Amino acid sequence: MAMQSPFFNKREPDAYSQRNAANPNAAAAAGIANASAAPSMPAANSTPAKEGESKLTVGPNIKLKGVEITDCDTLVVEGSVEATMDSRVIQISERGSFKGSAEIDIAEIRGHFEGNLTVRQKLTIFATGKVTGRVRYGKVVIEEGGQLSGEVEFGTATSRPVGNSVRTGLQVHTSVG
Repeated sequence: MAMQSPFFNKREPDAYSQRNAANPNAAAAAGIANASAAPSMPAANSTPAKEGESKLTVGPNIKLKGVEITDCDTLVVEGSVEATMDSRVIQISERGSFKGSAEIDIAEIRGHFEGNLTVRQKLTIFATGKVTGRVRYGKVVIEEGGQLSGEVEFGTATSRPVGNSVRTGLQVHTSVG
């Protein structure tokens, strides 16, 4: 396929299409859907996704802003995300940051989370993790050095649990075994 450049008024070949059309394995390795390409094996360092499971990875130096994320089984944040989401799992890497509102089953925080976080099952804040804002959780694990500050509540029901809520501006530096 050839494309005409509006800037120089001459036709240039579309090198990307030619390269991937000539080599179906290169297209498969790049993650490009190609009906004629044979299925490829997942990379050795990636976790294989279960059938029917959706995963979104926001890579390093990527900024995703002003979105609503839905129907995503796992969100991996290595860059910066400002969003609202309702999903199953969020994993924030050491250099990753999430700002906004999230309702999650399982949260694994190694980087920064700021905003409203509801974790229906288990919140894990690793030693490099920092969570600030309004946080509600079912279970919590905080490694030594992990930080949690803001309005913190046990329980994820919409109604406020009596006797189980803690409002605090504390930073937690504790090891939970």
